Amino acid sequence: MRMRWEPFLDAVRERGEYPSRQEAERAARVVLALLGAHLVGEARTELAARLPETFELILLNPLQAAEPLSPERFVRATAAWIDGATEETATWDVGAVLSVVADAAEEDLMRRVLLQLPPGYDLLFGRPGQI
Repeated sequence: MRMRWEPFLDAVRERGEYPSRQEAERAARVVLALLGAHLVGEARTELAARLPETFELILLNPLQAAEPLSPERFVRATAAWIDGATEETATWDVGAVLSVVADAAEEDLMRRVLLQLPPGYDLLFGRPGQI
């Protein structure tokens, strides 16, 4: 079932402790664009279908990744795309967005998503040891 725009952004805003919905949206756009570059096939399509339509399109039309990024490099890439971000704030951004994405997905779908990613992404999604 597709998560609606307001509940999705409200959850990201709450988890990221952002002062505005706009900041939550900015983080979600960057994190989902980077995530989409790492996922392929049915898992990406199914995950995208659970997100609000705008974020579905971002996940399905991602930035192109030359190689899979380790969780640490994913966080650094996020920091590079968000003005004024540090690795510490980017870790917070990634966790806020990906934990809401994980909540929108069922357990089997999350397992298939995590299998496509380098080790350690389970922590970024707030699902340690889920694989």
